[in-house]
Amino acid sequence: MKEKMEMRSAIVVGGTGLVGLNLVKLLCDSEEYVSITVIARSKLTFNHPKLTVIIRSFNELEEKDIGFAHEIFCCLGTTIKKAGSREEFEKVDVEYPLQVASLAKKCGIMHFIIISAMGANEKSSVYYNRVKGKLEKELVALELPQVSIVRPSLLVGERNEFRFGEKMGEWVLKVLNPLLIGPMKKYRSIEATQLALAMKVIAFFGKKSPVTIYNSAQLADLKMPEVKEDEPISREELFNWDKFQKEEVTLIDEEVVFNRQKLPAVKEKNETEQ
Repeated sequence: MKEKMEMRSAIVVGGTGLVGLNLVKLLCDSEEYVSITVIARSKLTFNHPKLTVIIRSFNELEEKDIGFAHEIFCCLGTTIKKAGSREEFEKVDVEYPLQVASLAKKCGIMHFIIISAMGANEKSSVYYNRVKGKLEKELVALELPQVSIVRPSLLVGERNEFRFGEKMGEWVLKVLNPLLIGPMKKYRSIEATQLALAMKVIAFFGKKSPVTIYNSAQLADLKMPEVKEDEPISREELFNWDKFQKEEVTLIDEEVVFNRQKLPAVKEKNETEQ
């Protein structure tokens, strides 16, 4: 018999991107989840009976939009080119995630899982990494019950939009990945489907520390553990009459249990004590 896991509900913020959509599909197909709510700025290209989609501008996001969930997955992210300016980029990559995290805390959601970046560091000379470092620092300052920060390397997968720089990096790392071993393993590209799986594993089996950071190499190795099934008992073993008949049954001798020769002596002893 399979050991049943607790039935869960989840909220995915930003379910239309590369990782977000893969995560939504994974959760919908998972037996462990009975309800998945997606908060996004546009419709999904995916439907499922377990799925509820809330179309909302993140400028207008309110506490009532965040219902009960065991965990909330934040997959928000953009590029400066797509955002149009650094200000708009930071709004999507910093302000909105922090707003969602604050609402999650108010609503009592215990676990906040968010996608950051491999090089996140508020003191980095690289603007993108500096922004992600700022996000992480302010997220930790919110003192959420539990926050898991995932730092993937270059993400690989089919996007709705073509990004030339990322495609070039994907082609280069496809050749270099086998050569990146040991401490360099964290620089390997990672499939979006694997990152989505890793986030699900973290939801179930991640460290219970207030803040945990997972690097790309760790994320690439995460898998859902196999649930062991008890060996079924065959009908032959359950009703093994031949074995039962062959077993020697030892009968209890009444003379041993009721030793009549000892009864008078016991009776006389009892009368004397009275």
